Amino acid sequence: MSVESEKTGVVASDLMARVRQIQIRTHKLVDDALAGAYHSTFRGSGIEFDEVRPYEAGDDVRSIDWKRTARAQQPFVKKYVEERELSVELLVDTSRSMDFGTREATKRELAAQFCALIAFVAQRHQDRVGLRLFGREMGLHLPAAKGGGAVSRLVREVIAAEPTDGGTDFAHALEQARRMLRRRSFILLVSDFADVHARREWSDQLVPLARRHDVVLVRVVDPFEDALPEAGVILLSDLESGELREVDTRSSAVRAKWAEAAAARRAGFQALLARAGCDSIELSTARDVAAPVIQFFKARRRRRGAR
Repeated sequence: MSVESEKTGVVASDLMARVRQIQIRTHKLVDDALAGAYHSTFRGSGIEFDEVRPYEAGDDVRSIDWKRTARAQQPFVKKYVEERELSVELLVDTSRSMDFGTREATKRELAAQFCALIAFVAQRHQDRVGLRLFGREMGLHLPAAKGGGAVSRLVREVIAAEPTDGGTDFAHALEQARRMLRRRSFILLVSDFADVHARREWSDQLVPLARRHDVVLVRVVDPFEDALPEAGVILLSDLESGELREVDTRSSAVRAKWAEAAAARRAGFQALLARAGCDSIELSTARDVAAPVIQFFKARRRRRGAR
């Protein structure tokens, strides 16, 4: 075996080990509480035909099946039920900034855990799950499918995707999703939205997508990005540009400026949510992935019950 192929084998082995860890962990999180919250929160894309039955007093006359009525010489009505099958589409940012992390997992690995969690819950309800990876350019697309094999590959592809340089082209990813998704879907856009305040033009693609589909923005963060620790002079590298910068974290002014930049990013993200009318979930590398997801499902269920 050559040195190169040996390295490739080690990388592949490590990748599969991480995939198995995520699968084991997320399987434990897919308990009855989470599955129940998911079931009561989301509905399918419409209604489907169930049966034809004899007309009963109180039935809507608009549901009369006139052909069957004419043949049988007595009124029959068509019965429909709400379509339960849901199409879940995961749009995952693979730009280089997603490979940052100061805790046990990077933002990319946390995104993979989230995708696994959603996919396993969807699988339990016989819903289809698809994946679209994107960065500066569009990456892999896995059409929505069912089954454990589809879930395993989905997690594997999120972790294994090559990181892309040059930021994230949200506009292209959203425009492509809008063109290709024919039926109403539940879309989860997973990213750190690092440059959302600087590139607002892509929100023009988000607004029409959110009108047609149920779109949720999943923001993945690391505590270091919000609050700079007092750790002396450190050398930081911009993951997108590769630029190196020496930062004196002992300076209160430096830490304050860091916090201001984080607040600006958060404000830009909130403005985007308000404009598009989307809900959001925030995941942190410092916290368990399941808690904010369960909280989100329960909040939606309460809002639905209040209507």
